Amino acid sequence: MIMHRPRAALLAASLLLTGCGGAASAGPAHPTASVRGAPAPPAPAAAEAAPRDIPGLGARTRAAVPANARQVVVVSGRGRNSPLATVVLYRRTGSGWQPGAPWPAHNALRGWSDRHMGGDLRSPVGVYGLTDAGGLLADPGSKLPYDHGPGFHSPGTGFEGEPLDGSFDYVVAIDYNRKPGTSPLDWTRPLGADRGGGIWFHVDHGGPTHGCVSIAEEHMKELLRTLDPALHPVVVMGDHASLAR
Repeated sequence: MIMHRPRAALLAASLLLTGCGGAASAGPAHPTASVRGAPAPPAPAAAEAAPRDIPGLGARTRAAVPANARQVVVVSGRGRNSPLATVVLYRRTGSGWQPGAPWPAHNALRGWSDRHMGGDLRSPVGVYGLTDAGGLLADPGSKLPYDHGPGFHSPGTGFEGEPLDGSFDYVVAIDYNRKPGTSPLDWTRPLGADRGGGIWFHVDHGGPTHGCVSIAEEHMKELLRTLDPALHPVVVMGDHASLAR
């Protein structure tokens, strides 16, 4: 069901108030099935089809995943200072964690940070809820509440000169420094404005982001159709070394 939330204050904030907003930043245009500039990762081996624990996550990271989470989106960055990552959606089954196909992705221009600050051009490391979605285009079948409207316009160009038009056609808000249960455009920042915000999954535009995670348009639509509030989805995101802690 499409949820139309009041947007008078939200539109005033506009995209410049989002972590991926701005004239030289993160968000995708109309990408192809693979993220441009990021080589497609190999498919997981059959032996890893349903591991008991999600591969690559250390004890500290696993402990941060809520016990009721039945869907976990793992964003594994190539390196601490790299803007390239791989996204895999895991579903908990009776035999373990079933991985989906790996999707190439972009994260922030300067990589990752354990203490994200607004404007640092790094994506926040951590485990966050996935409760709300939206986009410039109509709801493609999202199970999450979906806010459809013109506030998701993404003008300008990215860090590599690529157009950002279409980057926010579809988004899923990452619950970093935001109020869950509101539109992704809501500007409430519980940790304070200096800690940044507006961290989303969105459509890839072919270059690094300001702090978001971007994937191909077809993968964004698949994510929207798959994430189920009843399964308490979360994202686990960071570079390889951070996730292994």
